[in-house]
This record gives sequence, structure tokens and C-alpha cells, in this order.
Amino acid sequence: MAVKIRLSRHGKKNYAFYHIVVTDVRSPRDGRYIEQIGTYNPNTNPASIVLNSERALYWLNCGAQPSPTTRRILSYEGVLLKKHLQGGVAKGALTEAQAEAKFNEWKVAKEAKVNAKISGISEAKRTAAKAATAAEEKVNAERAEAIAKRKAEEAAAKAAAEAAAAAEAAQSEEAAEAEAPAEEA
Repeated sequence: MAVKIRLSRHGKKNYAFYHIVVTDVRSPRDGRYIEQIGTYNPNTNPASIVLNSERALYWLNCGAQPSPTTRRILSYEGVLLKKHLQGGVAKGALTEAQAEAKFNEWKVAKEAKVNAKISGISEAKRTAAKAATAAEEKVNAERAEAIAKRKAEEAAAKAAAEAAAAAEAAQSEEAAEAEAPAEEA
């Protein structure tokens, strides 16, 4: 029986979530599997991977062939490196301690790289939020300035109308006073 390590799709439409499974080559994509060894969620940034490395290494040593995507996931998690180092130990090129030291060194470097990416993403989000806030404050200031200008124009127009009305009232009073003495005479 040919055994393959591949992804089994789950999740909603346009929001895929995968199980990493060990399965017979002849079984359908989401069908029966021998063992589930992990999960892969590409919807997060960076993609979240939960993998049982010991079982994946066991199946690789038994001859299971990973699919191309699963091969990248196993490489990302260091399973293929561990298999390579075990091959070196078996041939006598390395000791078990040297292989373990090399793997731990690689794992530390990988974690630092992932943490740098996560912090870079969060920093980019903060920068974008600050830029959006500054743009919004600028728009709000322009709006407030336009409103203040319009209110000032309205107040000036109202004051001018009141002054014109007062002047007209004064003229009509003067005209009425001028007519009143003329009628008396």
C-alpha cells in the first residue's frame, strides 16, 4: 500500500482549514485516512501550523511521500531537517549530540525569524492606524474650520440684516416724524 502525507480540506467556502493526514494514495482527498498528524490554517498571518513532529518523522521513515504543499510545511517545521540529520547519524557522519545541537540552533533561528515577521506585521498595523487617525483628524479639522467659517458668514449676514432692518426702521421713524410736523402745520 502506498502511503502519502497530504492535506484534507475542511472549513467554510472561501475560508479553508486543512488537516495534515497520512492516507492511502487511492483514498479521496477528504476521505478515509490512517492518521491525522496536524492542522494547517492559511487564513492567519503567518499561517498557523500545529504538527506532531514525531509522528510525521515516523511516517517519513516508514516511506510515506509528502505532497508538495505538505513537504513545504514539514520543511517549515523542521521535520525534513531532522530526518536528514538522523540519516547523517546513521551513516556515522555526525553524533547524536551534534545533530541535536544543529537542530536546536536551526529552531532558534527559525523562531527569531517568525517573531520578527509577527512584530513587523503588528508594527505595520500600528503605523497604518496612526496614519488613518491623522488623516481623520485632518479631515475633521477642515470640517470644523468650514463650519466655523460658515457660522461666521451667517452671523455677519444676520448682523448686516439686523443693521439694515434697524436703519430702515430708523428711516421710517424719521420719515414718520417728518410727516407728523408737516401735518401739524
